[in-house]
Amino acid sequence: MQLASLPIAVIMQRRVIEHRWADEAWSAIAVLTDPGGLPPMQPLPSSGGREAYMVSGLELQLYPDENDGYFENWIAPASKVFVMWRMLEGRAMPLKASVSYAEGTRMFDSGEAADGVAMPPDIHNWLAGYLREHYQPRDPGERHGRRARSQER
Repeated sequence: MQLASLPIAVIMQRRVIEHRWADEAWSAIAVLTDPGGLPPMQPLPSSGGREAYMVSGLELQLYPDENDGYFENWIAPASKVFVMWRMLEGRAMPLKASVSYAEGTRMFDSGEAADGVAMPPDIHNWLAGYLREHYQPRDPGERHGRRARSQER
C-alpha cells in the first residue's frame, strides 16, 4: 500500500567519449521536484560534447515494506535518489526512481541501467517527514533473533 508520493523530474545527460567500444555515455545527473506543468521532455543548454534534457512525469512512491531502505538512505552521509533508465528511440529515458537504499541496490543488481544521484534538500526533508510519521526503527537485537532467545531463558 503506497503511503506517499512526490512528482519529480530527472535530468539526463549524454556525453561524447573517446573509447574503443563506445562514442557516448548516458547517465541521470539530477533529480528535482516537479511543481507541475513541465513538458514531458525538455532540452537543456548543452556544450562541450554534452547534451542534457529534463524528463518529467515520474513519481517517488513510498511503501511501508521499504521503510528500512528509506531510513538507511536518509541517514547516509550522501543520500541518493536512484534512477533506473533504458534506451528508448535513441535516448536514455528514466523509467523509475526510488529513495530506498535496498531498492536502489536491486536496480543496480538487476542488470538494468541505473544511477544514484544526489538527493536534493527538499526531497530529503520530504522523506524525513514520511519517516517521522511511518517509521519505527527496529531493536538491533530483534534483527538477529537475540531478543527472542534471551527472553526464553
